[in-house]
Amino acid sequence: MNTIVYLCWFAYNFYMNLSDASWDLIAAYLAVVRSGSLSAAARQLGASQPTLRRHIETLESQLSVSLFTRGPGGLTPTIIGQNLLSHAEAMEAAAAAFARTATGELDAASGVVRVTCSDVYSVEVLPPIFAEARKAYPRLEIELAPSNKNEDLLRRSADIAVRFAQPEQSALIAKKVKTVKVGLYASRKFLAKSPAPTTFDELAENYFFIGDDRSDIITKALDAFCYPVPKHVVYRTDSDLAQLAAIRAGIGIGICQVKIGDASGLERVLPALDWDMPSWVVMHEDLKKVRRVRLLFDHLVAALG
Repeated sequence: MNTIVYLCWFAYNFYMNLSDASWDLIAAYLAVVRSGSLSAAARQLGASQPTLRRHIETLESQLSVSLFTRGPGGLTPTIIGQNLLSHAEAMEAAAAAFARTATGELDAASGVVRVTCSDVYSVEVLPPIFAEARKAYPRLEIELAPSNKNEDLLRRSADIAVRFAQPEQSALIAKKVKTVKVGLYASRKFLAKSPAPTTFDELAENYFFIGDDRSDIITKALDAFCYPVPKHVVYRTDSDLAQLAAIRAGIGIGICQVKIGDASGLERVLPALDWDMPSWVVMHEDLKKVRRVRLLFDHLVAALG
């Protein structure tokens, strides 16, 4: 069989087999691609790990391809696994639109709205705002997905996002809300042992610091002032909620939002040094006619504005 004939045969066979693949199998594939492991994908879908493994194996068998390579770090999509992603996401978006239309909830002030935001916002800022929204719209159900990653609204990971980076995709509606001030803080316990530094150079040379793990957010914030990362980074985490907890525990000096730091009884360090972080409330333009999403979107814009 020559190469051209083989490729035509493969494409035809692939298409015919794909048409037999159930949505459960494709949803399993999407979850594994996004999470990188069967265990995380199973938690995301509320299924067991053996079930997810069977779904992936069944899909690979139906398509006659390998979708993932298996290694000690988890599952990595193969080239064909990567190439299928955009098509599977299009199916996911179409299925979501189908479900919204079929349930007849476009004009209802009831049902589930999924919101994603940073983990510290999910604990320290948004709960009272959601409580007021529930008073105004008691049939509204809110799903909160705390994440410091910019969840992709284009593939409907969430209905609404609160972000500290302006989205660039034209299909998203973004309303700029308040600018959040961020500064350096320490606990009274920490400062009782180590009096507050008077300059950043002093902090960078001599003080314990709480920094990023794999993220570069803090590094970029310091770069904006031409400051180096302090030498003694003794605690690393990409979770801003975990950073706040570490500051409260007296592990070292760290960065947190001024409003949260002041309300937490922490002490401001080098108060002349702060950052302005603009924030946005974002949703997909296709959801602007879904009343429950629009109501919560407008409520968040008003509360955070």
